[in-house]
Amino acid sequence: MQIEDSINVLGEKLETCSTDPETGFYRDGCCNTGPDDHGSHTVCVVMTDEFLEFSKARGNDLSTPVPAFGFPGLKAGDGWCLCAARWHEAFAAGKAPRVRLRATHQGALDHCALGDLKSHGIDLS
Repeated sequence: MQIEDSINVLGEKLETCSTDPETGFYRDGCCNTGPDDHGSHTVCVVMTDEFLEFSKARGNDLSTPVPAFGFPGLKAGDGWCLCAARWHEAFAAGKAPRVRLRATHQGALDHCALGDLKSHGIDLS
């Protein structure tokens, strides 16, 4: 397992996204990525009911638990490392959840514009 440098979209050290539920492609609580992460699970979001419904309608049910995979199911308010392309799709549809920029991996910039991510940022001062 090779993890890319843990740098966020602001060029700083990547912060933890969520440990409850534990998120990230590597289930390390961070939106780290690497060559095995074909979905680019790099955008740290705070889930909303609106987004969960949007994602389910697109064929990715994130709210239903899947115990066999240790997946608890998500609810509004949960932090989660979301696939960058899915976030961008939701952004284009006006359904994107808010983003924790300091916990969003720089790899997200391969799929999303920084300005779009910042427009939904919740951790800029």
